[in-house]
Amino acid sequence: MSDMSMMRWDLQSVFPGDSNSPEITHFMEETRKQLQFLEEGMKTDSLLHVIQKLQNCGARLHEVGSYLSCLVSADVKDEKAKQLQTRLYELDALYQKLLIQLDAHLLRLDATQLETILKAPEMDEFRFWLNERARRAKDKLPAEMEDLAVQLGIDGYRSWGDLYNILVGRMSITLHKDGKTEQLSMGQAFNRMSSQNRQERETIFQIWEDTWAKEADLLQPTLNHIAGYRLALYRARGWSSPLSEPLLINRMSQETLEAMWDTVERNKPLLLEYLKEKARLLGVDAPSWCDVDAALGQMEQRFSYQEARDLIVEQFSRFNPEMGKFASQCFEKRWIEAEDRPGKRPGGFCTSFPISQETRIFMTFSGSAGNVSTLAHELGHAFHQHVMRGLPYYQTRYAMNVAETASTFAEAIVSDATMQEASDPKQRLILLADKVDRGVVMFMNIHARFLFETRFYEERKRGMLGVQDLNELMTQAQKDAFHNALSSYHPHFWASKLHFYITGTPFYNFPYTFGYLFSTGIYARAKAEGLSFGNKYVTLLRDTGRMNVENLAKQHLGVDLTQSDFWQEAANAVMADVKTFLQESSAFSPSDL
Repeated sequence: MSDMSMMRWDLQSVFPGDSNSPEITHFMEETRKQLQFLEEGMKTDSLLHVIQKLQNCGARLHEVGSYLSCLVSADVKDEKAKQLQTRLYELDALYQKLLIQLDAHLLRLDATQLETILKAPEMDEFRFWLNERARRAKDKLPAEMEDLAVQLGIDGYRSWGDLYNILVGRMSITLHKDGKTEQLSMGQAFNRMSSQNRQERETIFQIWEDTWAKEADLLQPTLNHIAGYRLALYRARGWSSPLSEPLLINRMSQETLEAMWDTVERNKPLLLEYLKEKARLLGVDAPSWCDVDAALGQMEQRFSYQEARDLIVEQFSRFNPEMGKFASQCFEKRWIEAEDRPGKRPGGFCTSFPISQETRIFMTFSGSAGNVSTLAHELGHAFHQHVMRGLPYYQTRYAMNVAETASTFAEAIVSDATMQEASDPKQRLILLADKVDRGVVMFMNIHARFLFETRFYEERKRGMLGVQDLNELMTQAQKDAFHNALSSYHPHFWASKLHFYITGTPFYNFPYTFGYLFSTGIYARAKAEGLSFGNKYVTLLRDTGRMNVENLAKQHLGVDLTQSDFWQEAANAVMADVKTFLQESSAFSPSDL
């Protein structure tokens, strides 16, 4: 089979026929019936029976949601899939209504009654999930009001998120070069912005910025209304901070978040030295926004899809044979959508199918070393889902912050192996820069997103923000996060970044830095312990859906995440790469690269 055909995923084993599949329509209708039957039995069925049925319905909704997300990502103009997503929202609203009714039941129990239920042997697989719901229910509105919020969200809150996807689907970038015209999807254009040719990436970046600016008048109310909905709901619940929900979702404390960001801020000075040295090697006085992610030089090696596959499988296998075997299976079964073609959304993701017990990876592969890292990153997500097979569905629902642990860990395995095999000092330096660049993203770019969103919510409490307000807020956040080290910034980043428009997950930023540092600390231990760490790693991953992050770290690593020690240990590993780069880069001039 050719590289090209291997780079297109196969979704037929989940639901044959894509968005026109009669199977998915039937599956969704059966799910609706199950939810309706469960609604009728909520007052008469046993608590155990209700939870078991809820778990089954949750898995079915997840299955459909993953499938439709795959279809829309691979073809942003798939209108049928978008219509099915709207129907799915209605089913999910009914599911949420039943969960709210369960919460109301839990609130009616006194402490002794709840403790007796939680201690019952038949509740073993639901104990963490049920206890978590009982605690969170205390901080929410009465059941009928929470249900109303969910219902109104179908045509309000969630619809604003859908609008972003509609806009991206119609957007494209036109390039004129050497008398030729090229039309790029936003995903293709995003990949081009890492070009080694500075003039090319600056040209594409300016067109990119201008393209988003043209849509800003639609994206500005979209972002404002998403935030306005959340703030109204938070006020009704008595939540003073917009971080209350994301911290609950990520099962972590404010103390842990502050310890992590404090450590990040303390370690930025060395990264600023790196940016200054990178600018020298790029032949500029100071890096612009589009220089930050740019490759330092031209990699002599471009990777075919098969070469990327072989490299990843080999290095995964060295760490853990099961990990390598699973990665090979993902390629063989065509669980990966990697083809570089128009019509795809930007970025990459990995999604699971709990009923089919499968996974799918989405990205756009064009042969760069960065693409290989992205592929390894997403396969790390897939392996995380793989090792949790056999667990009850509610125990597999791990949060985003620990989800980024497995992906970043996998990326580090391949990145280190690629550097070790590079015999040419120039190529090694380029690869090392690529690795350090990821640290810059996690310490600075992600921090800028967090600062923007934090400040945006505070401003939004006082009213709607205009396009210029958002541009200024975004630019200032970037300046603060990068300590004014850049010569230019990305004012319309707030418009271009999908993460700000994902209605299901507010503050889709700090979990990336958490996962990066958490996995870096784990990876340092893995290197110290060798092959024996492989099984410990799998055990840790299997617990990510049934522990908060503080308990997870305490049990498996013996560390306290609310203190700076572990975070600094992880940061030291990142800074070690920076120091190595600064030592080795002094032997090169811009003309050498």
